[in-house]
This record gives sequence, C-alpha cells and structure tokens, in this order.
Amino acid sequence: LKVAKDHRGVVEVKGAVIKQAPTEKDMVNVMKQGNENRKTSSTLMNAGSSRSHLILSILIKKFDHRTGKVTMGKLSLVDLAGCERVSKTGATAEQLKEAQSINQSLSALGNVIAALSTGSNHIPYRSHVLTNLMSDSLGGNAKTLMFVNVSPSNYNSDETINALNYASRVKMVKNNAEKDGVSSKVIKEKDAQIARLKAELEKVQKKG
Repeated sequence: LKVAKDHRGVVEVKGAVIKQAPTEKDMVNVMKQGNENRKTSSTLMNAGSSRSHLILSILIKKFDHRTGKVTMGKLSLVDLAGCERVSKTGATAEQLKEAQSINQSLSALGNVIAALSTGSNHIPYRSHVLTNLMSDSLGGNAKTLMFVNVSPSNYNSDETINALNYASRVKMVKNNAEKDGVSSKVIKEKDAQIARLKAELEKVQKKG
C-alpha cells in the first residue's frame, strides 16, 4: 500500500476507492462490505480468529450554507487482530506467517504508542504500514478510544494481561482534540486574504 497525507494531514491510500454514503443505509452497506473483506480462520484458541487487521475510515464533510464554511472530519474504526502464541493456536504454515505479520505490526504499533505516551520528539509512524495508516488517528489532533476484548479463561491469562497492559499504555497518550482541517486552516487563510482585500478596497474608495 502507498500511504500518504493530503494538505490537511489526513491519511490517504493511493488508488483506494472512496465510496459515497449519503444515507444511514448506504453507510451500513459499506460497513458490511468492509467486514466481509476481513479474513478469518479457525485456530485452537478461536473459531473465528482474525487473520488480518481491518480499518474502516469514514470521511465526513459538512457545508454551512449560511457562512459558506466547510468542516471536515474523519472517523476511523480499527479492528486489530490479536497477538497470539503459536504454541497455543496450533497454527498451520499459512496461519503461522499471518501470525508473524500480525505480531510484527502490533509491535510497531506498541512502539508508536510508547513514543506518544512518553512525549518523544520522534514518533515512528513510518515503521509499518499499519502505524502509517493510523497516524492521523493516534496522535496530535485526534481523539482515540480503545476497546479490548479479553478471555475470562485462566488458560488465557497471559494473553489477557498482555492485552490490558497494552491498553494501559494507550491510556497514557494525551492528545489535543479540537476542530481543525478546512474550517481552521484553509478558511483562516481565506479570511485573512479577504480582510486584506477589504482594506485595499477601502483605500481605493477613499482615494476616489
């Protein structure tokens, strides 16, 4: 995947198709299509084990007919596949490769979370495709919520503790979520330009 950011700092995937969803029904259908693309398979630990991560990004655009201002927002729904121990899952050769990729990506995400929670000057978003895709959903002008699914079984206590420790690190990340994007960046520049033009117009009118 070729991942980049636009002029507003919003993550884009080159070549990705953006589907319009003007109604609630359309939105639900898009979400169903995304969920159908999620790969799962059966292991000894989970009959419906996720074999890949799933990211659904919803771009919301609001136009104020009274002021002419445009406000944009992005909601990312991320379903992360769980970190797993091969000795417990009884993974096949293909599942083993998938597990290695999953664990590698979660490790990269853990490094990003650690850097954000400690206020590091360098955040390693580009270390992995997953973290690059999530870069506008984790730090800076974003509000992040994390929900952790854990097992009540004593047999899975190690995995449960690891998952909760992971979540506790996420809780330490402090973001400054506020209105941004077109309304505060582009519009402010346009407002300043309009103010300059008005001032120049007044000067011309006074001379005339």
